[in-house]
Amino acid sequence: MNIDIPEGKDAIEYVWGEMVPGIGIAASKFSMSVYAHSTLGLREFEAARLRIAQINGCAFCLDWRTERDGQRVEEEFADAVTEWRTTDAFDDRTRLAAEYAERYALDHHGLDDEFWTRMTAQYSQLEIVELSMSIGSWLAFGRLNHVLGLDTVCRLPSGRSPVRK
Repeated sequence: MNIDIPEGKDAIEYVWGEMVPGIGIAASKFSMSVYAHSTLGLREFEAARLRIAQINGCAFCLDWRTERDGQRVEEEFADAVTEWRTTDAFDDRTRLAAEYAERYALDHHGLDDEFWTRMTAQYSQLEIVELSMSIGSWLAFGRLNHVLGLDTVCRLPSGRSPVRK
């Protein structure tokens, strides 16, 4: 961990809520809004989210699976996200969501006309903005948690101990 957390304090709550309440609480609300107000399908949402988690290396984000109406993506989904270019587990929208997340994180200057032609053929303008804001949230906050070492002390949803990679 790269931040000192007082004994007995939850690391995430302390850093996000107590250390910088004017920023952290607003950031937390933005982060939660991505999940609470998404109109994107679960598979495309999770493909983009998991691709960012893989790029960021955030242990908590890699372990997390979004649930909607009692549904989650299958356990093998994360492996398919890694292989988004070649997997037969994805439809065009899901594959494009993973590609967009990767390019957004690693080469946003390389999002060319050919990409946008494919993107606008599959996604509405509203969906593109929503996906862009979601990816931005995951990229920023997953990196923040990983860089500060918070992802190694979070309680993972699976109950496993976090492992820093």
